[in-house]
Amino acid sequence: MPIYNPTIQRLDMSELKRYSGLTKCTEFPQRLLDQACTEAQIISQPKASWQIYDYDASTSTILSPDPLSLPPTVISKHLANSLKVAVIAVTIGDNLEELVSEYFIKDEYTLGLLLDAAGTTAVELAADQACELIKQEANKQGYTTLFRFSPGYGQWDIRVQPQILALAHGHEINITATSTCMLLPRKSITAVIGLTPTVSSLPDKEAVERSKCEQCQQINCLSRKD
Repeated sequence: MPIYNPTIQRLDMSELKRYSGLTKCTEFPQRLLDQACTEAQIISQPKASWQIYDYDASTSTILSPDPLSLPPTVISKHLANSLKVAVIAVTIGDNLEELVSEYFIKDEYTLGLLLDAAGTTAVELAADQACELIKQEANKQGYTTLFRFSPGYGQWDIRVQPQILALAHGHEINITATSTCMLLPRKSITAVIGLTPTVSSLPDKEAVERSKCEQCQQINCLSRKD
């Protein structure tokens, strides 16, 4: 089971604005955005863990020691050509959300909200780095990786979160799930990545992204792809 420490060197400002709801705002103070980015880079403690399992696409089952059957929704369609899956967990730790809380206590709501968005940007970046390592290893074995797909998207029930977390050995990097299946620390991600020997018949990534958003009931989600 690999454990990896991603490096947060530079955050994508456009992503921070998207998660902050500022995409169309042209006059927001740049210094506040820069401060949020800098603080997120300094205090984030990114870690990732993952495990690769065989996958039976005919039954949509992850063949782990305790097999996990996936529902007949976008996730099973996404993995229809996969022979293996990587189950991944990523976090940036809880330092950032503690600082966000401090800002709110001091009534510095703008900085708190911006830092929270920067944390989301940071954990996504950490996940991207871990996925790149999985991709490189998969390529060596003759597989192509699909993009990651997380519980809670595309009608994939969030209640599967504890099982996915366990398969990724998320406890090894101090991620837990609450009774309502939310991850702690909050700036954490779990996901499944399909490994397929061919890409000739795979759906276009943007088409699947749109499909996930169209089927997701979180209409006001800042991550929604329009």
